[in-house]
Amino acid sequence: MFYTWMDRTPVGRLFLAGDPDGLRFLLFDDESMSKRHRIPLQEWEQNAENLTEPVAQLNAYFNGQLKQFDFPVAGKGTDFQKRVWNALLNIPYGETASYGDIAEVIGQPTAARAVGTANGRNPISIIVPCHRIIGTSGNLVGYGGGLERKKSLLRLEGVAV
Repeated sequence: MFYTWMDRTPVGRLFLAGDPDGLRFLLFDDESMSKRHRIPLQEWEQNAENLTEPVAQLNAYFNGQLKQFDFPVAGKGTDFQKRVWNALLNIPYGETASYGDIAEVIGQPTAARAVGTANGRNPISIIVPCHRIIGTSGNLVGYGGGLERKKSLLRLEGVAV
């Protein structure tokens, strides 16, 4: 596994890690990062060259020049989590959905709470756009990176918050 950092973004410092299968992590640099995802940095190789494309596309996204990412992602999770994360990838730039909407999309309309849990375990923030999930009432709901980051990402995409 190789990793790098993006030090200057509108949402703070970001940690990216991947392997030949694709990007496995895009996390906000905070105390919960290593605890929630158990990142063993001492065992991984710091290598920005292998993450050039994700970094370039994230920079373009933050500059308002990119609306859809185009590189492989390979987050590890349960089959259910992966179904949720794949459904998140289909929420268009500048749009939002609710946990219930995603539950419907994956064919489990009563699984909104489980969708919320899977959303919270998303290891590839921003790229797998868990920030586009809002409450059924239209209110902003929890976000692993914090509600201020969520607001910032949604504003960047033109969503009124």
